[in-house]
Amino acid sequence: MKALVYEGVETLAVRDVPMAAGQPGEQLIRIRASGICGSDMHAYLGHDARRPAPLILGHEAAGVIEDGPQAGRRVTINPLVTCGSCAACASGRENLCTSRQIISMPPREGAFAQFVAMPERNLVTVPDDVPLAKAALAEPLAVSWHAARLALEALHPDTERRALVIGGGAIGLAAALALRAMGVEDVTIQEPNAARRAFLTDRCGQQAVAEFQGMVPLVVDAVGYAATRTAASAAAAPGGVIAHVGLGEDTGGLDIRRMTLQEITFIGTYTYTAQDFRDTAQAIFDGCLGPLDWPETRPLSDGAAAFRDLRSGAVAAPKIILDPWA
Repeated sequence: MKALVYEGVETLAVRDVPMAAGQPGEQLIRIRASGICGSDMHAYLGHDARRPAPLILGHEAAGVIEDGPQAGRRVTINPLVTCGSCAACASGRENLCTSRQIISMPPREGAFAQFVAMPERNLVTVPDDVPLAKAALAEPLAVSWHAARLALEALHPDTERRALVIGGGAIGLAAALALRAMGVEDVTIQEPNAARRAFLTDRCGQQAVAEFQGMVPLVVDAVGYAATRTAASAAAAPGGVIAHVGLGEDTGGLDIRRMTLQEITFIGTYTYTAQDFRDTAQAIFDGCLGPLDWPETRPLSDGAAAFRDLRSGAVAAPKIILDPWA
């Protein structure tokens, strides 16, 4: 099969690789849409030791079951594979499973390929009237759905529902959409890239600014750099909540003294639970997250160029989706 292979820092190439082969209980999926995530970009830049070259990246995917009794079933893929039996899994917090795996990270190759094998429990059926490119957004949207849910659960019930999302990429936009779906009407996205900011405003109907002034009860850092954590620390109102999703860099930025004196809650959020993923997929199918017509789709053969364009800041759309069969 064909796959886009990460071969080293800022080096990607389409190669012939061995056909994906599943274990018992797994389905072979013909991938029809696979989104480029910020974590894929971190790996591409050599910033993610968990994703060593050579490796097939990509974990935001949807496609069609290729063979067997369920052949032809349209599915979106929860890429987080867990044991199903540990204390975390038993309590519905599968994302904290100590033996968790995710496609695009060894030992599981990713979905920038024509096929991938996944356990049956990781598949959610996609209705016939929902495009698979839209269904592939379930993964990044679920990341933000999980973060928004945890942040709102931590916020005092009497606190005004206003939010700032730092970063206007797919995770940031998804966080704004999730917060609105959960009843937060006043959401601002801080995005320094002028072209992306205009896209968020004009195409996505979001309130986007280059730099946010003031404080809000709830802040989502969808970038995760020292500078954005500094901004989050300053923007969180006393008694507020910071939900930290981004994995840009490991350290720096948090104003621990202010967070302590003002009783600001900090929550690190990672991926999603299986229920979060199912809830997000259903919200997509029901239209609760808007038209979701903002991704840009390119052939997998143009994947290396797509990464270069993202690297240079030349892409206004919050998401590029690759099609291995285009």
